[in-house]
Amino acid sequence: MRIYELAKQLGMDSKQLIEKLKTLNFFVKSHMSVVDEETAEIIKHEIEDLKKKEIEENVVEVDFPITLKELAVKLDKKPSEILKFLVSQGKFYNINQSLDEAIAKEIAYHYKVNLKKKPPKEEEILKVEPKEVKKRAPVVTLMGHIDHGKTSILDYIRKSKIAERETGGITQHIGAYRVTLEKGEITFLDTPGHQTFTAMRARGANITDIIVLVVAADEGVKPQTIEAYDHGRDAGVPIIVAINKIDKPNADTEMTKQQLSKIGLVPEDWGGNTVTVGVSAKTGEGIDELLELILLQAELMELKADYARPALGVVIEAKLSKGKGPLATVLIQEGKLKKGDLCVCGLYWGRVRAMYDDRGRQLDQAFPSYPVEILGLGGVPNPGDRFFVVSDESTAKEIVNRRREEEERKRISPPVHMRLEDLYERVKDKSIKQLKIILKADVGGTLEAVENALKDLGTQEVEVNIVHKGVGSINSSDVLLAEVSDAVVIGFKVSVDTNARDLAKAKGIQIRLYQIVYELVDDLKLALEGMLTPQIRKVFLGRAVVKKVFKLSRGVIAGVIVEKGKLQRQALCEVLRENEVVFKGKILSLKRFKDDVKEVSEGLECGVNIGYSEVKEGDIIEAFSEEVVERRL
Repeated sequence: MRIYELAKQLGMDSKQLIEKLKTLNFFVKSHMSVVDEETAEIIKHEIEDLKKKEIEENVVEVDFPITLKELAVKLDKKPSEILKFLVSQGKFYNINQSLDEAIAKEIAYHYKVNLKKKPPKEEEILKVEPKEVKKRAPVVTLMGHIDHGKTSILDYIRKSKIAERETGGITQHIGAYRVTLEKGEITFLDTPGHQTFTAMRARGANITDIIVLVVAADEGVKPQTIEAYDHGRDAGVPIIVAINKIDKPNADTEMTKQQLSKIGLVPEDWGGNTVTVGVSAKTGEGIDELLELILLQAELMELKADYARPALGVVIEAKLSKGKGPLATVLIQEGKLKKGDLCVCGLYWGRVRAMYDDRGRQLDQAFPSYPVEILGLGGVPNPGDRFFVVSDESTAKEIVNRRREEEERKRISPPVHMRLEDLYERVKDKSIKQLKIILKADVGGTLEAVENALKDLGTQEVEVNIVHKGVGSINSSDVLLAEVSDAVVIGFKVSVDTNARDLAKAKGIQIRLYQIVYELVDDLKLALEGMLTPQIRKVFLGRAVVKKVFKLSRGVIAGVIVEKGKLQRQALCEVLRENEVVFKGKILSLKRFKDDVKEVSEGLECGVNIGYSEVKEGDIIEAFSEEVVERRL
């Protein structure tokens, strides 16, 4: 085969091919040079790899979604050229239409450009070279059953370790306390429970360094204790167990340790790795030992932070005060926060007008592991929102506007988490190694039987990991844990709380309910084999009759009148002709007069583009959405 013939097959001219071959150290004299078939094949593969490499390196950063007109500017092409390419692919757009990430990348790749999402402004701000890295105090969260004495322990520590130094005592509650001891400092988070802890994790805030799991010596391990432990274990945070109420006459520390061993927390004095300490929030016995153990654990963890950079941290709690306006308690994770700093916090920004510590004292500056209440934000942020200092107002506004747009997009299309239907594909592309399950059943015996049946289902490619198991209905706490661990919630002979169902829908979490063990086992087997198909239900949106057909340069537009319901842009649709479906597709665009619209209601006329060139007058266009039907009791 001659070089010019090979160049023709590769879609390039001979001169280009000869230049590329030089870069591969393969020299030929001219376009008339001859190579054998085997060498030609090798050259083809090498040139294809070289083309891919060149495209990968030719990076252009943009914001998504992007209009076709904006993309044309970025690619240095005429919009008409891109429209022509899209038509050749059977896609019909106009120049002001927004393109999603996948379509925009496909177009760019065709023009040998690697299109990438422009990193958010906050990423650039957060990337700072550390200057003054020093040791910081550990951040500790207390968890456990509701009546086992979490608050009592915290109260005792606050009264004995803060009040003895402060004659005024505690003046306000800001959700976190800083305790100074002889050997160091500790910051305690006073969160209302493990649900709040997991909700903050779901927003990307992993702020806890050590968890103290509080278990009452007179009652032992309760379902809520196990739940708190599962939430903490999934976060990968070291756990210290505080066995509280040892002053009570019916306290049984050994029984409590036995129960802890059963759930996987084997105490050190029993040959395990779990640090346990007996305490009494009433008498104060063991509290000093607990604080020492926390400092010892922190020492092993070598916790450090940069004290010189602009501050960044996380919101612990926030409220609207009548006299002061929005107040936010933030935990500083890195850097120095100063009074007067301009900061972004969740969907709001503002200048720090005043700053208070956990004793209500005004501060001019605060450092890592400091919990402070700040005044000056434009609104009330959510717990778990990221907080950081910016240099100017325009940067703050740009970040906040972008975040609000993203929040709106998330509201319209919730994120998709792990679903059994997708398991096989995700195992095949090696994106997951284990199927995480949150398992709830009606009684303990059933729970054990189902758990044993599930554990035998693992394969070489994927193991079944039960993140949390419990007795009772599926609640919001289960859904939050499923969100942060990317798990499927499985219920056996149980119902789903209304709040949990709504939350699961908003977060894109799959809940599957079963009555018979073998049905659950069969579904998981099919999922692992890639044969489980989702049950999909059509939800009728609207019906329209085609009154006129317009053949335009950008495609065929059907002039319709909406007879029932409504038509929505991007909705799925079918074209019916004499009661037979002749086309299935999607509503690509909707126009009312000359305006692009998102939806058109009953009784109104509009122009519809569904990407079907054979549409005729009298055809019926039915719009619908599809939803996955979950198994119900």
